Formats: sequence, structure tokens, C-alpha cells
Amino acid sequence: MEIGFAGIAVIVGIVLIWFWNSIYIIKEWERGVVLRLGRLLPVAKGAGIRLVMWPIETLYRISLRLETLDVPPQDIITRDNVSVKVNAVCYFRVVDANLALSQVQNYQYATSQLAQTTLRSVVGQFELDEILSQREKVNAKLQLILDQDTEPWGIKVSKVEVKQVDIPEQMQRAIARQAEAERERRAKVIHADGEFEASAKLADAAKVLETQPSAIQLRYLQTLTEIGVEKNTTIVFPLPIDIINKWVQALGGTQNKK
Repeated sequence: MEIGFAGIAVIVGIVLIWFWNSIYIIKEWERGVVLRLGRLLPVAKGAGIRLVMWPIETLYRISLRLETLDVPPQDIITRDNVSVKVNAVCYFRVVDANLALSQVQNYQYATSQLAQTTLRSVVGQFELDEILSQREKVNAKLQLILDQDTEPWGIKVSKVEVKQVDIPEQMQRAIARQAEAERERRAKVIHADGEFEASAKLADAAKVLETQPSAIQLRYLQTLTEIGVEKNTTIVFPLPIDIINKWVQALGGTQNKK
């Protein structure tokens, strides 16, 4: 009887050990990839309590959550031969757990290396001004290339963003001078446009005053009122141009008579 109880205890212990090694709890954001005698089962196990036939079957957990990959700074020469240092961030997730396990040994490391080489090759195709002003275009091209290259691994690259572009100090000074010259050019153009509009308005006003001689007198009186507001020692007596013209004409007629 003692041997029988011992045998039963051993059997129960073996069953418990087998059960402990065979039961898995798969989380909602995970999938379980199962290998049966080295062969991959076509369908990964979903969330919940899952039982595998240990040691015949082996289960590997693959996370489906979005992962953030920090691409370290890369020394790049742009298309216009400017040396820059660029880093980026990449967002990706596993969409096929079987491919992520069977097609690549370490999909995170492989995606990281691919992101670095793609960043160097893509950014090198743009000029410095395009990299600084057209980030969306650079990001879209990076995302498209990475997504196509990682698709056979069961990886979906959802977004790639260029974080920082470090340029040499000499180039920074050159860009600052260029921006200052551009601002001065815009200021001169705006000033010239203002002078042109003012001259056009003055020409229109002169035409109105020419048709209404009394308006000139009113303008003189308004000018006197504006001068008299300020306390000063300067007194201005406006003399109409028409009077001067009449004097000149009168003097010219007298000289002709002589």
C-alpha cells in the first residue's frame, strides 16, 4: 500500500509539472506562436488561457503593441554637399506574429538597423533647405520605404519622424545671413510698394485740387490750423502759387511793353 501511494504521488507530481509547463495565459495585446516538434502552427493562439502539449509543443509570446524605436544620430551628407547629423523616431507594431518569429531572428534589432541605413540613404537625397522646410515629405518617404522593407517580417511601420537636424556652426551663420538679407529685401520691396501707392494717391489728389481751386485755399487753412496747435516761434504764411504766377505774368507783360 505504501508503494502504491508513493507511485500515485509521483504520478500526480508528474501531471502537475506537465500541467504547469503546458498552461499559458496570453494577454490581450499578445499572441502565442506555437512550434510542434519544430514545425510552426499556421495560426497563433489568441488571448486567454491556452494549453500546449509540453514538451512536444513550445509557445513563444509576441507583443502586438505599438513600439517606439529611437534612431541614433547619423552623419549624413546632403545632396548639396552639406554635412549634417540627423536622428529620428520610428513607430511600428507586429501585425503577423508568425512572420515576426519565423522570418527574422530579432525583429526589433533588424528594424533598428534598417531604420538607420534608410535614414542615411533617404536624407542624402534631399538638399539642406528641403530637409529643414519639408519635413513631412522626408518623413513620408522614410515611412514608405521602411514599411515596404519590413512587410515580409510581419511588421507595420506606422510613422517615422525626423527629430533633430544638427548643422555645422559655419552653415548656421550662413543661414542667418541669408535670412537677414531676405528680411531686408522684403522690407525694401514693401517700402517701395508704399511709395508707389502714396504717389498714386497724391496724383489723384492733385487732379481733384486742379478741378477745384477753392480746395487749395481750404488746404492752406487746414495747414495753418495744424501748425498753430503746437507752441513754437515759427510763423508760416502760405502764399498761393496762383498769385505768384499772376505777378510773374504781370511783370513779364510790363517788360514786353517797354
